[in-house]
Amino acid sequence: MDIVSLIFLPCVIGCILQGIFIAVEHKEKWVGAVILKGSASLMFCLFGFIGFYMHYGDGCQEALPKLIFIGLLFGALGDILLNLRHVFKKMDQKIFLAGIAAFLTGHILYLAALIPFSESLLVCIICGVVVAAIILTIIFKSFEVKLSFKIFGIVYIGAVVLMTSIAIGNCITGGFELWRLLYAIGAVLFTASDVVLIFNTFGPETKFSLRITNLSLYYLGQLFIASCLLYCK
Repeated sequence: MDIVSLIFLPCVIGCILQGIFIAVEHKEKWVGAVILKGSASLMFCLFGFIGFYMHYGDGCQEALPKLIFIGLLFGALGDILLNLRHVFKKMDQKIFLAGIAAFLTGHILYLAALIPFSESLLVCIICGVVVAAIILTIIFKSFEVKLSFKIFGIVYIGAVVLMTSIAIGNCITGGFELWRLLYAIGAVLFTASDVVLIFNTFGPETKFSLRITNLSLYYLGQLFIASCLLYCK
């Protein structure tokens, strides 16, 4: 097996584990689902670590790979927590909010990694705020949610959309450099995944098709973000 195959092996294994996880979760085998989800998340963390290790200290700004890798770790923690809520049902809301907090921390780290590369930060922030406001308005008009979830929703969606806006802005101003493009694609997939998740979680009916869409977009988003570390300069 050549070096390129070895580098991308965690992606292949992770996608397989993610697919098995979706099937097991649908059967409501919660303990198995937690193990599979954690294992799948470990694969995108390993993929990110490979990129981090390859470029550490070789000219790629060290803050970028470090922040993204730690962000991936928080994403994995969020994955595990969101599935643990089904195992410990009496604490499901607290565990759910803890999982969202882990994801939020990851997004803040992703955001911190992007900001130094932004050549149009103010424009990106304005665009991000506008888009986030539109998404939140639609969500709050569509569903009745508790105040705690509204507060988390405003902060979380705001951070996700802002991260995506800056990633797209960096991609455009950076001439669609490969690592910037990969990051932007990952951010868009991540945002789309979260929107699908919210509508499927708080909507009148949970649909398995939307769950598959949510989980697939999310996992691909993490892989694209991790993959940018292979090409940063």
